[in-house]
Amino acid sequence: MTQQALLVMDVQQVVVDRYHDPDYLPRLRKAVDAARAAGVPVIYVVVGFRPGYPEISTRNKMFGRLAGASAAGAGAGAGAGGEELAVRVHPDVAPGPGEVVVTKRRVSAFSGSDLDVVLRAGDISHLVLTGIATSGVVLSTLRQAADLDLGLTVLADGCLDSDAEVHRLLTEKVFPQQAEVTTVADWAAAL
Repeated sequence: MTQQALLVMDVQQVVVDRYHDPDYLPRLRKAVDAARAAGVPVIYVVVGFRPGYPEISTRNKMFGRLAGASAAGAGAGAGAGGEELAVRVHPDVAPGPGEVVVTKRRVSAFSGSDLDVVLRAGDISHLVLTGIATSGVVLSTLRQAADLDLGLTVLADGCLDSDAEVHRLLTEKVFPQQAEVTTVADWAAAL
């Protein structure tokens, strides 16, 4: 049987605060609870940087504005030390004891992280993707995971994007080319 893991990506307090969907976290919580009940590993992926942001080039359009920022005045929710963003998963879906938290340095869950090592060590060959944003971490991770020959499922309502049309286009047209796309309820019922 294929060993799968649920990835909860970029669901950090500072990220969730920018989205206004009151039903999102309860839905995501159902996926997390279902995975735990079925013995499916839950892996959290967060973005984080070292103090002073040495991992960020000023040429990087998404993260470049942080480059050179002082730890005290850091943007994107990072606080003193630069790591606050990495450890503050929203409390409604926070990691449980022993659950892995992977820190990434770019958009994809694989970029600058040890996610691949964690997956290989756990003999995980199928990822179930959730997270914020559909057009960011979910898209980038899906593409890279597909290139690594991992099986993929996307929980469409376990993903969130600021643009509903982009979310729809990705989950209905783009993702099905490389992944099974389903809902939290249907995935949980099939476990």
